[in-house]
Amino acid sequence: MGCGSLEASDFKSDLKPIWCPGCGDFGVLQALYRALAAVGRPPHEIAFISGIGCSSRIPGYTTAYGFNTVHGRALPIAQGVKLANPDLLVVVAGGDGDGFSIGGGHVAHAVRRNLDLTYLVMDNQVYGLTKGQLSPTSLKGLETVTSPLGSLEDPINPLLYVLAYGAGFVAQATPADMPGMAALIEEAIRYPGFSFVNIQSPCVTFGEEEQQLRAHKAKLKPLAKLHHDPSNPLAALDLARAYGRELYTGVFYRNPAPPQPYDALVRLRQAEQSKLATPRAQLLDTWLADGRGKR
Repeated sequence: MGCGSLEASDFKSDLKPIWCPGCGDFGVLQALYRALAAVGRPPHEIAFISGIGCSSRIPGYTTAYGFNTVHGRALPIAQGVKLANPDLLVVVAGGDGDGFSIGGGHVAHAVRRNLDLTYLVMDNQVYGLTKGQLSPTSLKGLETVTSPLGSLEDPINPLLYVLAYGAGFVAQATPADMPGMAALIEEAIRYPGFSFVNIQSPCVTFGEEEQQLRAHKAKLKPLAKLHHDPSNPLAALDLARAYGRELYTGVFYRNPAPPQPYDALVRLRQAEQSKLATPRAQLLDTWLADGRGKR
């Protein structure tokens, strides 16, 4: 269902964002408003689920339904919401720590269940909310309060992570390209199944200089200009391996023949069961009749 006349402002709540001035999440939020207006679903048909972290504040800044869950548990909660009401448009928002540290084990199961939900990860390669500790996607050698001599570990590669698990839609964006990011989020929402967008969203307080928006604008490489074929999973994997070295933006992989989402099967099952179910009023009458009969 779509209204056809929605504006980005229709999704903006009265709650004022409190991110640090210049944070990339401001851009993500604006792109999200634009994408939702383009999709055309009214706020009461949308649910935002988030974990804990700077990016997880997003549900409060929208007029849709919102649930700020516990750290790392946004995906299982979102799956429960989608199964309970398959007609809702469900969007999950979180950060790299929330999604690939404590919540990393949930990603594989969200991918394999293939519910029709969109997962937006604001990846800033650091724990910004808790004062700049090492995160799962921090580059090797990064000096932080928890790695004063430089990180000894290779980072998790979110793109390879979800591609290897078989996600049907995998993309990457940056607030340095607002039109491109809004278009990618819209495309992810429209994809019929689990979709993932890794958003390089700079942390202006604890992030490195080469990770800020000015640097992003200088080095971003749109995949469309490289004539990448998003239906080619092997090409997508090759490009994803450049995470941390190159900033490719766009759709890495889109399954050209997406399977039916799991929630669509649930919707059909519920419809079949409703035809067989006895109406509630009839059940109540039967119960009352039995009660009188026993008397």
